[in-house]
Amino acid sequence: MSGVWIFDKKGVARLISNPTRESFEQKEPPYPGTATAPGARPRVLVYLPANQVIRSYSELELRLGELGWTRYYNPTEPKLLQFHRSDYSNHLISLPKSFANFKSIHMYDIVVKNRSFFEVRDLNGATDSSSTLS
Repeated sequence: MSGVWIFDKKGVARLISNPTRESFEQKEPPYPGTATAPGARPRVLVYLPANQVIRSYSELELRLGELGWTRYYNPTEPKLLQFHRSDYSNHLISLPKSFANFKSIHMYDIVVKNRSFFEVRDLNGATDSSSTLS
């Protein structure tokens, strides 16, 4: 394995395969629901019609519900939060139960299944019209 091994204060080592300055400085995600691979730029999911940054599963569930997605309760997958289009469709969105584990791969899955309504953006380039006062 090539890369750089970093030891934290407790003596636990982690391998950084493609080191950058940011990957050494950042261990935990700066914001829940952002991409956090070492050296990755944080990303957020944006609901395009309202230009709204999705900051929680309750916001996401509201927006998906507007698009015809319903919550799918699957007792065999207790660690997942799932949504489906209908009983007659094989479209399924599976997300980790905790929003803190919501990563860019989950965001892109939502974008692919709802192309005109969602977009993944860099955290720095994202704007949220619901947080600005007119």
